[in-house]
Amino acid sequence: MSGAPGPGEQGTFPGMPTPLYAASPSRLLAWLDCPRRYRFAYLDRPRPPSRPQRAHTSVGVSTHNALRDWWDSTPRTPQTGGRLVREGWIGLGFRDERQSEVWRERVREEVTAYLGGVDASRVPIGIERTAAFKTEKLAFFGRIDRLDDRGGELVVVDYKTGRRPLTDEDARTSLPLALYAAAVWKMFRRRCMRVELHHVPTGTVVSHTHSDDSLVAKVREAESIAADLRRADAEYAVSGTDAECFPPRLSPLCRWCDYRAHCPPGQAVGPEHESWAALEAPSESVPDPDRDEGVQA
Repeated sequence: MSGAPGPGEQGTFPGMPTPLYAASPSRLLAWLDCPRRYRFAYLDRPRPPSRPQRAHTSVGVSTHNALRDWWDSTPRTPQTGGRLVREGWIGLGFRDERQSEVWRERVREEVTAYLGGVDASRVPIGIERTAAFKTEKLAFFGRIDRLDDRGGELVVVDYKTGRRPLTDEDARTSLPLALYAAAVWKMFRRRCMRVELHHVPTGTVVSHTHSDDSLVAKVREAESIAADLRRADAEYAVSGTDAECFPPRLSPLCRWCDYRAHCPPGQAVGPEHESWAALEAPSESVPDPDRDEGVQA
């Protein structure tokens, strides 16, 4: 075998074609967010310690777990979903036990209300199902929260638990949702064009119906990001932490970054937010709790 394989690819023998770059949505989006954060999370070994889990991530994981387990529960009622929240609650990152209890009850009520609008008799064909496809350049893989079959139409459903209201534009521009639809089309050999974001706190559903061209454009976008990652990974293999292709992308998100303790430029953006701050003062500059590795593979 010639040389060491990069983090996202397999090793090669002389004369073999360039291997596909393997990437999940989290890996692709981490690079877009901040190359320095990408390096910390995916390349540095040992990985720099990250900060303890924040409360908004605990809310996201608790909600996703309850909605996942609900489909295997009896009876499949909204109240059962609320019970699953209480039983599986994750209390990490809250200011104190009282705040955790308040949010546990709030999320229980939100999940119960959301499930009141879900047809329990229409069982999805996939729940946290792995989805994957390959192109000539990319090996994509991820996990779909829910895949519905609605009268022959396949629909990708992604749960959202952040406090920010969503719009149809969020569904239209979402790279992961489009890649999931492309993966479903490939795996099931059936067209999958509709993608939905289900905002559990409000019960709102926003959606977008892709065209063939828009799905192809999103796949090409993912391939372009993967090409950037391949080059960055290769430079890291040669230069390590001295590689110059991992500058910090400074923004208000730096105040939330799990790796800010290892990034002086990020620390200079401003003081770190308290671990529960996203619950009390949500804003556009709060990271998506449902994009973390613990929620989205």
